[in-house]
Amino acid sequence: MRLYIGSDYRGFALKQKMSEYLSQQGHEVIDLGPKEYREGDDYNTAATGVALDVRADEKAFGILICESAHGMTIQANRFLKVRAAHCENEESARLAREHDDANVLCLSAHFLNESAMEKIIDVFLATQFEPLERRVRRVKKLDDTTYLTGGQVYD
Repeated sequence: MRLYIGSDYRGFALKQKMSEYLSQQGHEVIDLGPKEYREGDDYNTAATGVALDVRADEKAFGILICESAHGMTIQANRFLKVRAAHCENEESARLAREHDDANVLCLSAHFLNESAMEKIIDVFLATQFEPLERRVRRVKKLDDTTYLTGGQVYD
């Protein structure tokens, strides 16, 4: 599986470990940076890079790691066809994939350790979207620019 991965300085060490872990499992890991630790760098750069590459590569997934995972999630979700989910446990990862067809996993370096991240990532990557009619409808609304711009009201 092709995985785009990125972090800010707070998630840098865990990104390096997750990249190695995923490579050992046979995944193609594309590290979008940063390539070296830079104190105080911004999460926006990595989140944007991962979001754009996942959007262009529909069969790929993204993984973003920063201190809280909030900023990464917000930034990645600015792009159509990107469904970034902040997951703090295995159940939230399963639901993000199964119910919302999430394609970018956002993880907190502050609240999660290496072992927890590995388990969450494994569940996220192993879980398939369950295409029930209501879920497909909801996911389509996420990328409906008419809906996003207020041109149409849905009930």
